[in-house]
Amino acid sequence: MSELQPAKLLTFPNQHEPKPVPRSKALISCDPRSARMLRQLEKLAPTEASVLIVGETGTGKELAARYLHEHSGRQGSFVAVNCGALSEHLVEAELFGHEAGAFTGAQQARAGWFETANGGTLFLDEIGDMPLQLQVKLLRVLQERQVVRVGSRKPVAVNVRLVAATNVELESAVQAGRFRRDLYYRLNVAAVKLPPLRERRGDILTLAAHFAATYERQLGLDRVRFTSGAEQALLEYHWPGNIRELENVVHYGLIMCEGGVLEASDLRLSGGSISTAPAAAVDESDEIGEAAGEDGLGALRRDLIHLLQSDRQELYRSVERLLVTTVFEHCDRNQVRTARRLGLSRNVVRAQLKRYGLMPVAQVVRGGADDGAFASASA
Repeated sequence: MSELQPAKLLTFPNQHEPKPVPRSKALISCDPRSARMLRQLEKLAPTEASVLIVGETGTGKELAARYLHEHSGRQGSFVAVNCGALSEHLVEAELFGHEAGAFTGAQQARAGWFETANGGTLFLDEIGDMPLQLQVKLLRVLQERQVVRVGSRKPVAVNVRLVAATNVELESAVQAGRFRRDLYYRLNVAAVKLPPLRERRGDILTLAAHFAATYERQLGLDRVRFTSGAEQALLEYHWPGNIRELENVVHYGLIMCEGGVLEASDLRLSGGSISTAPAAAVDESDEIGEAAGEDGLGALRRDLIHLLQSDRQELYRSVERLLVTTVFEHCDRNQVRTARRLGLSRNVVRAQLKRYGLMPVAQVVRGGADDGAFASASA
């Protein structure tokens, strides 16, 4: 395993305690793209600007938000709220608070998340899942810097820095009428994009080493060595589940390996890997042989080569969208069957469906969580 160790490691508080959802535990800035993103966070941290963090599920959006807070100089708390996990009927009371008797079951007054984060930072994860009617009230809070509890007419002043995150394209949601344009511009004062793991391969082996060290302690193992084959498999895999998936793969590999050596066969990698060979190096006879078998995969491979030769941009995204859309329709728009057919987890499939606008609004409102941890190395 490459000896690349982060100079600074930021983790969640009480990281070894059980959590209700799996978290990606690290984001390391060894890759140039990650290093640029870290420098952007460092410049934004001491400002009061609202920040919109954009990235796929499992890329570590929550810990990027924590990094902003910890370097902001704010004395208040960091409060993380997953908008997709809030009850649609109670989301207003959760965010803004309520008075006693405001609704059935409200036996006493309670402060909302904005008041809890007063003087600090409020992180609204999956902001794209927020219902439209609540988006209007959130916009007013951001403009007026005060909240009104449910069942009250008295405004409460709040000094909160808002950091929001999403794994969907908010611009597309605005065009589709699912997200308010004025709120989008209010949130998007500064945008930070967390690249998916497949686009910053310089981080992969260092992340794997970090996770291996963590689970070696938990499993009572001595230092485990990754073979060159295992490292190559990690580097070539496309990581649809990003850092979260990498952590799970390394954890499983440490459980399955023997003699302190982790082989490529110990890694549970779904789907396949990205070939790093250039299109020009593919032999034509190879194409014919592939096309003759593997149930049509050879013909698909030939079509991909034609796309590569056409110099089409963002090929991975185009092919992924086509694959997910086609399988989803083939499975009668059933998420579970789609996930099973693709060989991916349902959470990964949900994220892809949301990213490409394939989920009904009623399902998007009940979205899932994404959080992460962040370990940084000097560039």
